[in-house]
Amino acid sequence: MNESEVEVEQDPATDSAPRPAEQRLAEIVATIPGKRMTLVSTGRSQAAKTILDARPKCEVTCWYLDSFQAALAREELATTSAQVICTADWPGTEGPTVVDACTNDKPNQTQCDLAAIVSSSRGESELTRDIIQTAFANLKIGGCLAVSTDNAKDKWLYKQISQYSKSVKTRSFSDAVVYYVIKQQPLKKIRDFGCNLAFRDQDHLIQLYTRPGVFSHRQLDNGARQVLDTVEIEASSRVIDIGCGSGPMSLALAKLQPTAHVLAIDSNARAIDCVKRGAALNEIGNVDTQVNHDGQIEEPGTYDLAVANPPYYANFRIAQHFIETAVGALRPGGRLMLVSKHPKWYQENITRWLEECEVFPSRRYHLATGVKASPGKS
Repeated sequence: MNESEVEVEQDPATDSAPRPAEQRLAEIVATIPGKRMTLVSTGRSQAAKTILDARPKCEVTCWYLDSFQAALAREELATTSAQVICTADWPGTEGPTVVDACTNDKPNQTQCDLAAIVSSSRGESELTRDIIQTAFANLKIGGCLAVSTDNAKDKWLYKQISQYSKSVKTRSFSDAVVYYVIKQQPLKKIRDFGCNLAFRDQDHLIQLYTRPGVFSHRQLDNGARQVLDTVEIEASSRVIDIGCGSGPMSLALAKLQPTAHVLAIDSNARAIDCVKRGAALNEIGNVDTQVNHDGQIEEPGTYDLAVANPPYYANFRIAQHFIETAVGALRPGGRLMLVSKHPKWYQENITRWLEECEVFPSRRYHLATGVKASPGKS
């Protein structure tokens, strides 16, 4: 399937060299005029470093959706003049829809004259389409959009970029393709890729807002449903939702117990944006949010309940990070409940951190739960 997404997966500890799509994009960008560049590569700081080496005098802003990847980039680019931004939307804009104010006589501080995007042939195509549109909308007239892909036989990405210009220049390599176009006129129409949906939890109808790049875009994840159907929450509870995504569990639990305090955390800035929008849609005032990738939260050891829906990739490293974050957040006797389709790892490992542990089936999923031990109790 010839689809492309902005790159989101990597293992920085074992792979520090630029990938072909990054290297080839840097080679092309080095030949394109422009003083102000925005680089989008949500998964790898190597792309930023490689392109900066090619354009050392360019004013560069690196835009990331994920705070973990942004932190890696800040460390990698610490000795450069690059600015690293982690936001839900294009640096300097607000909301999912970018209003294109590209005119010759009204400068816009969000605009750049060069937008460079590293994409991958794997994963979520809608995120790539969203970011390409956003980048093009924020280009100055006469500015250049350059996009690379690791699919040397790509057709899908070319079709997307062709929507913005009839003159798409192509540079093909054995390991990548780079496309670039010049912006001749403002966009006439800008699509909003966000989605409003609703689901019912007990007696409440919960409004949910999702966006490309956020887990389970355009639908309620069934794993979250399994947690909500099982977990119990008491009045005035302190709840933390770790890796909250668009916030179905946070919003439903806050609606169920208006006297509870719910903290929703996620490394993805767009996920937090979705939770905020969802809270507004549901008129919920007892949900706080935080972009957080390191698991360090204020008032540790004070939460009564932690819920989580960990991703399946990264060989359970992220699942372990979620559990350790929960243990730090929970008070002694506080409970963690998480959902997974892969129970074996939890059956073998969850007792390393918690006591009174159970792993049990719930439809096509398994729920894992345990309690934080009291001080001095092993």
